[in-house]
Amino acid sequence: MALLEVETLSKHFYEYPALDGVSIEVREGELLGIIGPNGSGKTTLFNCISGVLDPTGGRVRLQGEDITGMSADQVFQRGLSRTFQLIQVFPGMTVLDNMLMAAQERDGTMLGRVLTREPASVKARAHELLDYLGIDFLHKNLASNLSYGQQKLLDFGMALMSKPDVILLDEPLAGVNPTMIQNMVGHIKDLNAKGNTFVVIEHNMEEVMSLCERIIVLSQGQQIAQGMPDEVANNPLVLDAYFGR
Repeated sequence: MALLEVETLSKHFYEYPALDGVSIEVREGELLGIIGPNGSGKTTLFNCISGVLDPTGGRVRLQGEDITGMSADQVFQRGLSRTFQLIQVFPGMTVLDNMLMAAQERDGTMLGRVLTREPASVKARAHELLDYLGIDFLHKNLASNLSYGQQKLLDFGMALMSKPDVILLDEPLAGVNPTMIQNMVGHIKDLNAKGNTFVVIEHNMEEVMSLCERIIVLSQGQQIAQGMPDEVANNPLVLDAYFGR
């Protein structure tokens, strides 16, 4: 059984089909890439999987449980976390407090985390992850005072805090310099080698081809190809979607 299953998922905005019958399976420990031209439905797919949007049709299962139409917090509590294209940090809170806010227990609530004292183990995990990402020295700084690349790392760290079973990364390499790209790629590869399961949306074709072991291609809301990076790169349907060939 796949860890995450998406079965004929569709999402219509009025009459426009942003997703049209997309089916994917994500195996435990996999590093799966999702690519496609702008407007192909990649982020809509993540939004429907993670509970941000209700799909128009189809099913989503996490570890065999049907999570279709569940709210984002319910999906999170069941073991799926994500990042967004636009960084989702709390700018008026410190780096450490951002991490602690992201550490809500799967059977808890955000309000409960605000009103109760964090156990030492949670703070220790926050510092451990921040140190791993190279930004623990900033833990007392407001998130708003971090550089864009540092905020990307914080956002990534927040997605890891709850020890999720599946992590969705929406363009983790976008807008950062080449050094930060290699930094982020190194962390993703290292964590994947340790057993973490990732699904990555990325526009940087060179990096996604070297990062992911299997790639799925969307175009106009439909899945047009999947396979190993070399297979996808030479697929005529993919070349046509990207280059009009």
